[in-house]
Amino acid sequence: MVKDSASGSDRPVPTGPELRVLRQDEWGIWYDSLIRAFSGVPEAAEERELWDSFTELDRSLGAWDGDTCVGTAGAFSFRLTVPGGAAVPAAGVTMVSVAGTHRRRGILTSMMRRQLDDVREWGWPVAVLTASEPEIYGRFGYGVGTFQVSAEIDTARVRLSVPAGTDDVRLRYAVPADVLDVCEAVYARKVSGRPGMLARLPGWERLGLLDPESDREGASPLQCVLAELDGEVVGYARFRVKPEWDGNGPCGAVHLRDVQALTPAAEAALWRFLFGIDLTSKVTVRSRPIDEAWQHQVSDIRRCGVRVKDALHVRLVDVGPALAARTYQAPVDVVFEVEDAFCPWNSGRWRLMGDAKGASCERTTDAADLSLSVRELGAAYLGGVSLAALGGAGRVRELRQGALAEASVGFASAVAPWLPHGF
Repeated sequence: MVKDSASGSDRPVPTGPELRVLRQDEWGIWYDSLIRAFSGVPEAAEERELWDSFTELDRSLGAWDGDTCVGTAGAFSFRLTVPGGAAVPAAGVTMVSVAGTHRRRGILTSMMRRQLDDVREWGWPVAVLTASEPEIYGRFGYGVGTFQVSAEIDTARVRLSVPAGTDDVRLRYAVPADVLDVCEAVYARKVSGRPGMLARLPGWERLGLLDPESDREGASPLQCVLAELDGEVVGYARFRVKPEWDGNGPCGAVHLRDVQALTPAAEAALWRFLFGIDLTSKVTVRSRPIDEAWQHQVSDIRRCGVRVKDALHVRLVDVGPALAARTYQAPVDVVFEVEDAFCPWNSGRWRLMGDAKGASCERTTDAADLSLSVRELGAAYLGGVSLAALGGAGRVRELRQGALAEASVGFASAVAPWLPHGF
């Protein structure tokens, strides 16, 4: 679950709470302040312990008014897949909150200022986050770079058309904790193939097993099914089943947590299994890729209740290294005039030259071809948001005829970028 809650307008003032790096003995107070900002409902002990273990103290900030924590902000050390398959160091901005008693004092702005300065000093070219309220972070240069699908599929009426080879895949139940390593190996093989995915550090695989009873809402404990082909694990699905009955009989629901597969046949076999679980009539999914195959295999997409929403917000902390770290599906040679009031070291003209093999991005005095803010570059960075669409919205200005179309084609990704889990 992403942890950020800091809406409202901030006005910097000359004096205010002390902002400092978090100490181990302060974590409990700091985290309690964060939980209170998110309505104050206590988390299960296992969930709290997990976030405690994930917290990187030297990358976490607290704003303190005396002994009271009134602001929190953290960052995780991630490696983010970008178009071309490279894993780029990225700050996973998280646990952002401001106490309701201390709004409009510039606390959020001061934490974002300090954090982005730190990220630049660490040598990480990109920062990413998910937002409880999307309007908050645009003023700090973050643009919406990935989207996700949620759906409620009426499996009593919707059928799935599967590809050849699906029947060759063997499925078997397994205890989720017992097969964690093989599931994580499947995930690791998927990471480089889709922009937006995170190369997980050791320990982060435990997030997929988090299963507090308070979150189940009457559903079963977490279940797992493995997909195997010729004795090799080629996919898995984690899910809960919620039993329900009405006057006509069983109408339970399958709540999907995650599904990953290495082949189209294995993926189809897992989805077919989910559609056919006894005593259920719907499958609910959250936070899935917008181009996932099942949407093209169902018999009636209208009965799937598909919804799309924002997911990963992307911020280029260092424009040159960030744009040079990815590849481009068509050759690009374009000069950007970049505006970045919050991180002024990015402002100015940058010449990007690249193709499917690599890229360079350097300062230049050449005439600009496109004018935009760093927010638009962040939105387009992973290839899921079109520069041309942003141009149509008036957020990218074309200064050389044809430059917008050329750059849009180069920036695009063959597969939609996707964030596999929150943080």
